[in-house]
Amino acid sequence: MEPRQQEIVDEFALFGDWSERYQYLIDLGKRLPTFADVDRVDAWRVLGCQSMVWLKPSGDRESMRFAAISDSAIVCGLIALVLRVYSGRSALDIVATEPAFIDGIGLAGHLSPTRKNGLAAMLARIREYAHAALA
Repeated sequence: MEPRQQEIVDEFALFGDWSERYQYLIDLGKRLPTFADVDRVDAWRVLGCQSMVWLKPSGDRESMRFAAISDSAIVCGLIALVLRVYSGRSALDIVATEPAFIDGIGLAGHLSPTRKNGLAAMLARIREYAHAALA
């Protein structure tokens, strides 16, 4: 597993149960940078999420960055993890990087089906932006 994802797995291993892990997710989400109200538009909205999620790319194919926010505390935590893995990477790296941290921390087994769909939609959108940067 690549280093960014391994760090996430190691951090979550410090918590004994999922109530602590959920609280950590919520805490991570509280630390997301501010997302401008002007960017909370349909162009940046991620469809397929139960919650409202906005994801805005910036940069170029050499270094893509993402800003994102949700109206859900847990989803903000998921966003924080996703941004940690993918933001600041090249478009090629983004396309080539599988989200191994999800299985590594056991997240898939502890999310509702709608949250899983939302996480998959966020990951798909990031890859779409990376493919567009490569085109």
